[in-house]
Amino acid sequence: MNLSSTLYTVRQCSVCPGDAEYHCESCPCDFCLLCKEKHLTDLKTIDHQLVIYPEQFNCIPTNELCIRHPSYVYSMYCEPCEVPVCYLCSEHRTHRWMDLQRAYKTKQQQHRRIIQTIRSEALFYRPVFLAGIKADIKTYQMEFSLNHSSILTKTQKLKNRIDKSLKNVDFKHRCLKQRLEAYRCISSHQRFEQMYQQSAFIPLQFILSTKGIRLSNIHPTLHTIELLMSGSLDKKGVTEILNAIKIKERGKRRIRNDQLLTMMSAPEVHKSLTLTSVNSCDHISCVTSYLVWIKRRKKLILTNTAGKNLHCRDDLCINLQCGAHTVNSESEMIYIDKDNNVNKLSKNMETITTFIKSTASVFGPRCLYWSPVSGDLLVGVSLKDTDDESMELSGMFAKYKPAIDIVERYNQTGQLIQTIECDNTDDPYLICNYKYPNYITENNNGDIVVSYRTDSSDYGSVLVSDRGGKHRFYYKGPPSGSRIDSRGVCTDALSHILVCDGITNTVQMLDCDGQFLSHLLIRPSGIFLPHSLSYDVNTHRLWVGSERNNKLCVFRYITRKDTLADQNKRPDVMDSIVEIPAIKTQGDVCLLKLVYLFELLEKMIMPGNRFCTHISLLTTSRAWVSDGSDNLYLMSITGKILYRIINLLYGSSGSHTINGGCELIYIDTDYNINKLTKDMRTCSVFIKKLKDSIWEPQCVFCSPSTGDLLVGMCTNDLDIGKVTRYNKSGQLTQTIQHDITGLELYYKPSFITENSNGDVVVADYDIESSIFNPESGAVVVTERCGKYRFSYTGHPPGSGIQPRGICTDTLSNILVCDDRTQELHILNSDGQFLSSHQLPSSYFYLSSVSYDADTYCLWVCFDGAIYVYKCISLQDSKTGCGGSEEKSLKKQHGKRDADLNCSTWSG
Repeated sequence: MNLSSTLYTVRQCSVCPGDAEYHCESCPCDFCLLCKEKHLTDLKTIDHQLVIYPEQFNCIPTNELCIRHPSYVYSMYCEPCEVPVCYLCSEHRTHRWMDLQRAYKTKQQQHRRIIQTIRSEALFYRPVFLAGIKADIKTYQMEFSLNHSSILTKTQKLKNRIDKSLKNVDFKHRCLKQRLEAYRCISSHQRFEQMYQQSAFIPLQFILSTKGIRLSNIHPTLHTIELLMSGSLDKKGVTEILNAIKIKERGKRRIRNDQLLTMMSAPEVHKSLTLTSVNSCDHISCVTSYLVWIKRRKKLILTNTAGKNLHCRDDLCINLQCGAHTVNSESEMIYIDKDNNVNKLSKNMETITTFIKSTASVFGPRCLYWSPVSGDLLVGVSLKDTDDESMELSGMFAKYKPAIDIVERYNQTGQLIQTIECDNTDDPYLICNYKYPNYITENNNGDIVVSYRTDSSDYGSVLVSDRGGKHRFYYKGPPSGSRIDSRGVCTDALSHILVCDGITNTVQMLDCDGQFLSHLLIRPSGIFLPHSLSYDVNTHRLWVGSERNNKLCVFRYITRKDTLADQNKRPDVMDSIVEIPAIKTQGDVCLLKLVYLFELLEKMIMPGNRFCTHISLLTTSRAWVSDGSDNLYLMSITGKILYRIINLLYGSSGSHTINGGCELIYIDTDYNINKLTKDMRTCSVFIKKLKDSIWEPQCVFCSPSTGDLLVGMCTNDLDIGKVTRYNKSGQLTQTIQHDITGLELYYKPSFITENSNGDVVVADYDIESSIFNPESGAVVVTERCGKYRFSYTGHPPGSGIQPRGICTDTLSNILVCDDRTQELHILNSDGQFLSSHQLPSSYFYLSSVSYDADTYCLWVCFDGAIYVYKCISLQDSKTGCGGSEEKSLKKQHGKRDADLNCSTWSG
């Protein structure tokens, strides 16, 4: 075989023309070295698993020669010695061997986390550190150049003094030498003297002992004179010079999170999963980027991002919505059991140990949080029984005899090291009301953040104290509102505080000092009612759980600065338009303009002062009106009942509409969509509900432009909705349910309409659950093709809305009744708030609105009556005054009554 003619292909990088060296098992994609680093440092793909390209095909070489026996190759791996061996390595034969492939995979798995950290963190920190070092070098060079001449002068002065000191050192050395000689001389003389004294008895011995002895002479004056020289070393001066040299201790260079991370312009959905065995999520604890513990009532489930349940426990403490579990740095689950003990579940799910034994009979733990900042366990504790017998009055406010709630801090061995009374503030409002610590966390600065609930079901607060337990602040709502129903709470790497609000169904962001920054998530698609939060410190992603469905979503709102350039902070509140311009013209003859003050034209009272839930205009003077039960009336503008239907869907909102042929289309009590002919003699089933279908129609609207029928549907089993489109013959042609990320758009469609630009506009609001979620609604707008455009959640955004009736006008404006503010909100076709009109409703809810394109009038239902308002003015483009066409509008009421021979039939 001629190898020179064999064709070889080199796999190309998926991003650039370079050669692929790495393969991503999560994408899957191929990358060169440079693209691999970018892929792993991006927070969007930081948790992806990359391998060297040959490892993808298990191309691990096994023919490496043994260094001891070159004729043989390594075939096995010695586990005790942790070295590869061949068949002739006799010293390892008694040890346990393992296959090389298996050993390689085991070692690779053990070090995968370290390798991943090096690839995603160390490689990312390297250029950041380098930039900081270069900046420091420039700073040092500038400071050194300023002091360089001074240093040289002081150095020369120090050198001169040291030279003089060296001379003195030489004289001192000579003096010490002479002193030693003097000692020797004195000793010799003393010995000679002693011998002389003894010689009086033995003269011969004295003569013999003095043989060869020479007594030296001492001249001390010579050295003394030399030592008295001038200019000796100045000890104080040298000390001052040496002290001027300051040497700082070397420390480890660190990077702050604000140097590495930045906020994205808007949050992005990274991943979503559908939970099994639960219908909501009370609390979340992240284990890894792929594993998460979720709590629902007394059930605790470990699930992965594919939605598969891996482990389940049902011995949690209380049947309440609170943060009763957390995960420590060893991936061990810590939770409160039914006996109020704090238990620890091992990583392998096999061993349960009691971490903190419950001993107090009065108090009980409610929430937990293991802090990665301090490594301690924070426990929110409250009274088990909250009856009135355990209370005493102190002045005007009621206060418990023991502490209302406390936070306990335990170290890693389970020892109590700190107790914080969270009612140590002087605010009597907090002392009186806040006694349910439901969620707890710790910020990067050591602050303890607790989400509280009050006695009432729709109020709460976020209380923050420093590490020592001193009260710092409490947050009870954004500047635009004065209350919050605080649910799940967490903090991120930038020390922001994130909290779920059950009133506006938003995730609100505060800074570390409690200042409101923005609504991070406003009624997010698929979740609708965010309840629980968990922040992944490794990938900087936010896990959000829903209160009413089994959807769990992962959002990205933080990115790295080198991956995504800094962008201006996204606006949180849309500025109101002071002046609404004229939009529609007809040549140069007339202009249509939205007026600020509506002009009341007519008023009609509902039969028996009943509610009015929806209006469908038949003519300029007749309308079909539903009363909230199963009655549907055809009424004239004078209030006369012309026709009645009694099988309308009970309690439904936008359950009827009029098509282009003046035929009534409505939803009956069996969820069938019926059609009543123009002469009201024939009623037939237009769309029949299938018996095995879980979807039930709630609202209908017939498009005046296409003639299609739009139907808003929902299912009570899943708490999700959708919009279906039918043609004139009743055939299904389109379904709108998800956005581009696959998340559900609708929760409970109650009213539906279509704008002149083809947009499908839905008032998404669960009227039946309005007691529990009073401001949980939104106006959801999609394009004709079903592509999501925007959602309106009140003004300012995130403030909450209770959308009832909805319609569009000739100028493509969207008009929606807000029962929360008792106002009629007007938006443009892009969802920008234009203005609001306060209607004189004092007690009953504001329920429905309908627009008459012929007379430019609004029909509005509230207070058991129907009001007709003039909302658009016509004026001559040349004179600016109202023309004759506007003066004839009122005369058009009742003009087409003769065309409809309606009887006062009641059936």
